[in-house]
Amino acid sequence: MGATGLVRALHGWIAAVGLSLLELPAAAQDYPARPITLIVPFAAGGSSDVNARLIAELMGQILGQRFIIENIGGAGGAVALARVVQSAPDGYTIVQGNSGTNTAMYIFTPEVKFTPDDFASIGMFTKSSAVVAIKKDFPAKTLAEFIAYAKQNPGKLNIGHSGVGSQNYLFCKTFIQAADIDVTLIGYRGGGPALKDLIGGQIDGLCDSSASAAPAIQGGLVRGIALASKTRLTQLPDVPTASEAGLPQFEINGWYALFAPRDTPAPIIAKLNDAMRKAVANKDYQKRLDDLGSSPAEENELSPDYLAQFVPQEIAKFRKLVGDGK
Repeated sequence: MGATGLVRALHGWIAAVGLSLLELPAAAQDYPARPITLIVPFAAGGSSDVNARLIAELMGQILGQRFIIENIGGAGGAVALARVVQSAPDGYTIVQGNSGTNTAMYIFTPEVKFTPDDFASIGMFTKSSAVVAIKKDFPAKTLAEFIAYAKQNPGKLNIGHSGVGSQNYLFCKTFIQAADIDVTLIGYRGGGPALKDLIGGQIDGLCDSSASAAPAIQGGLVRGIALASKTRLTQLPDVPTASEAGLPQFEINGWYALFAPRDTPAPIIAKLNDAMRKAVANKDYQKRLDDLGSSPAEENELSPDYLAQFVPQEIAKFRKLVGDGK
């Protein structure tokens, strides 16, 4: 190549690089230009679904684009997360994760083809207490009576959850270890189907998020016997904390956060995080969370950096809790 050709090639390369650098901010500036799909790793009706719809409605209003909720159950969230990993990192496909799908997943389902590094953190937005509920006509009426009944009937009671490795499964594992009881855990494709079977009397008990189970407890469809929080919830005044009920070892909270595929441009992550923060600060949103027995994430928990550091800490914590995941 002659000197003239080399100069032309160099100019072309500089122009191409300049154009690409201009295109990234422009794409972020125009984002979102179409609806955003928010994948929920469980069936409709459970705590994950409830929380996703609440935050998505407000974020959609703030960003000026509709959020489409897509419920993809299966394998404790692995099916949904695999879908996100395979999606374009353009901000139009994101996922709601929790302590089950984005931490315990790697303990209970080590064969998955993705890792925490395959996700870009957007931010944590809400937290909720774990609750243990039993069918309304169960012979035992209190936590102490339920534990005593379980010990008198080892292996005979069935407790539902939203799938092995899910957040509700971690609630169950924490509960049965603290109570030192032998029960059969029944996995579902989400908290909603498990709660439906508890209401129908097909299972004896349920480990769930307060956000999901509170309406059924309030309506007398099931009986709440213990909260894993430090204090009682205003919405469930008759449900004692586990500590009050004699099982202080049972203390665990759930959390919900948003993630995008790895390599999603930072300006797009920033826009999503900003919309999430504004939604969390909304008084109507906070009132709705309060009605559900949930609470907004604290200021320091809202950032992408906090979530990125928090996830590996949670993985280490739950690995200690469940060992090899069995």
